[in-house]
Amino acid sequence: MAMETPLWKCSQFSNGAALPIQVVRGLLGRPRFLLGEYEGPSISFSEGGGNLWAALCGDKSAIGIDVAGSNEFKKEYPFHRVFHPEELQQALRITGENLEEAAALLWSVKEAAVKALGSAFHLVDPLQIIVYPYKEEAGEKADGDAGYSFSVGLSGKARKRLESFSLAAGALSVRSLPQRKAWLSIALLREIRQAMNNHE
Repeated sequence: MAMETPLWKCSQFSNGAALPIQVVRGLLGRPRFLLGEYEGPSISFSEGGGNLWAALCGDKSAIGIDVAGSNEFKKEYPFHRVFHPEELQQALRITGENLEEAAALLWSVKEAAVKALGSAFHLVDPLQIIVYPYKEEAGEKADGDAGYSFSVGLSGKARKRLESFSLAAGALSVRSLPQRKAWLSIALLREIRQAMNNHE
């Protein structure tokens, strides 16, 4: 079991030698970055289109990354079993009514979110991840060249998974960027200490 410590503060032995760096697989397959025996920052991987993508977080937040190609979502795909109608309509507007591309966008958002939760879809149903309308960032072009930011809601087992963290979690947000015939999404789950309620 890895020991908790502030990130990167113990990257060397007392004699100045660097600690060994390892990426190991945790329960449910979540990758864990270790510096010697200490827990390092959150890390996530995704493979798609012949590329390996990685995301590394430099603070106590959890991170998830996913890339999904439009070729993975043909017309016979069971869209109703993984996407809410409102989500799909929003994604269709973003992708110019391209159903396969809209599905790739939504899937990458949902998969990145559950990776940040540390479960992927082993414990969570895709319909328990709710993708809210994108938020336009300052200076972002309406055509989405800079990507899109989404808030993500959780229900059922996904919500319980979130509540299982020892710290109360802040907003789960996802940034999605169009790639060549694919979407790349990175989810960030900010963990914050729960404030004490002083009201009776």
